[in-house]
Order: sequence, then C-alpha cells, then structure tokens
Amino acid sequence: MAEHYFHLKANWPGNRNDVGEIHADQLSTKVSIPKEMDGPGIGTNPDEMLLGAAATCYIITLAAMLERSKIVKHALDMESTAVVDVTNGVFTYKKIIHRPLIVIDNENDRAITEKLAKKAETSCMISRAIKGNVEIQLEPTISIHLEK
Repeated sequence: MAEHYFHLKANWPGNRNDVGEIHADQLSTKVSIPKEMDGPGIGTNPDEMLLGAAATCYIITLAAMLERSKIVKHALDMESTAVVDVTNGVFTYKKIIHRPLIVIDNENDRAITEKLAKKAETSCMISRAIKGNVEIQLEPTISIHLEK
C-alpha cells in the first residue's frame, strides 16, 4: 500500500472576520469568510476550495477516462455550483452541481461518453470522500464537433 502526503500550512492572525493565509506546494493564497456569510470576502474560502477540489478532481478523472477509452474530444469545459443551506445560523454544504460540456469527434461515442461522465463522479477521490454528506448532481452536455 502506497500512501501520499499533501501538506498545507495555515496562519490565522486575527478573529472571525480577519484574513488568514494558506500555503501548500502549488497553492498560496489569502483566506477569509465569504461576503455571503458576513465575512470580508478576501481571497478564497473553504466553500470555494471544496467546490474547487470536487470540480478539478471530477474533470481530471473524466479526461483520463475519455483518453483511456480513446474518445477524441475537442473540448472539455465545466461550470460547477455549490449550494450551501443556512438554517437557524447553521451552515450546511448541501450539494455540488457539475455541468460539464464535452465536445467529442464522433456521434458513435455519445453513449459511452455519457456513461463515462457519470462514472467519473463515482470514481473521483474527492467525490468518494464527501459521499453521504454532500450530494453531487451531474448535468452533462455532450455535443459533436463540426468541422469548419
């Protein structure tokens, strides 16, 4: 069994509405509570980072699956949305919606592309880590590349 370690250093010099910093190997940014949660909205925040982790894990997993299946893609773009519920002052990260746009070369690959779009969500490490706590919804769009 091989284990991989990822490290992050955090510094929070103040109180709730102040600004901290995080530093990892390839990530260095300011962090604070988002404006939507009555914070200063400086840098990123845990909600964006969880959304970013889920979205990047999904899109990388999907790209790898398409490549392994030898599906020629011309574009793979995605918009993702996080839904956070606030009830009685309690914040609950309820749902992430991924809307991938996959442009492929061949109509005959549409069915397998749809299958892979769904499978990538259940195969992604981050999706598996949050399963049972945060719903992940997929709204894929698959289109065929038209030669110019």
